[in-house]
Amino acid sequence: MEAYYNCRQCMNRKVRILTRDGKIHEGKIVNVDRNNVYLETDRRGSVTTSAFGPYGGFGFGNPVLTLSLFTLLAIALI
Repeated sequence: MEAYYNCRQCMNRKVRILTRDGKIHEGKIVNVDRNNVYLETDRRGSVTTSAFGPYGGFGFGNPVLTLSLFTLLAIALI
C-alpha cells in the first residue's frame, strides 16, 4: 500500500523506479491503480505495451510501461 501512495504523490512527475529484479525505469507517472503504476517513457519503440491496456500500445505518443506495484523497490523524483 505504501508504494501506491508514494506513486500517487509523484503523479505527472518524472521519476526513476528501481524494481526488485534490479531494473531501472525512467519516465513520467501518468496513472496509478491499486495494482500497477503506468510510466510514460521517452524510448519510442523499445518498450512493448499491451494494446488492451488503458495506456499506450497504439503508436500514439510515448510508450507507456505498466509496472506492478508489488515489484517496486524504490522510487525517486528526477
